[in-house]
Amino acid sequence: MQKPKKYISQLEALKKLQRYCAYQDRCHSEVRSKLLDLGIYGDELEEVIAELITDNFLNEERFARSYARGKFNIKKWGRNRIKQELKRRHITAYCLRKAMEEIDEEDYQKSLETLIRKKADQMTKPFSFQNKQKLAAFVIRKGYESNLVWEVLKNH
Repeated sequence: MQKPKKYISQLEALKKLQRYCAYQDRCHSEVRSKLLDLGIYGDELEEVIAELITDNFLNEERFARSYARGKFNIKKWGRNRIKQELKRRHITAYCLRKAMEEIDEEDYQKSLETLIRKKADQMTKPFSFQNKQKLAAFVIRKGYESNLVWEVLKNH
């Protein structure tokens, strides 16, 4: 049997969400979802979000930039995958552009080449036609642009 949800005040919700946002950058949709889970709806929900934005706990551009930086540096995702995930979180076009500025072109190219080299090292004949297809598919799934991928593979 499910426990009935305990009502929490707008102030309590604000404090909880301040901690939630201080822990790591969040996007508006994550915060909205969290508030709905806490049982905060309508005008109260909008007031809490407005307060979080005013106090700079919630900043969509900062979220987009840190998300892009983190996914590129840690998970080695490409621009396409990062954009797709940010769009899924309803990030604005402006914030998407700002997020893409976080990825240095030279680092991006090096990362792509490193991914291909590491994957190729796991294959017996890495640059046969069939394995080039597999290498390309692998890095394209990671979000790298196919024209860049094939440019790198063409040089091998």
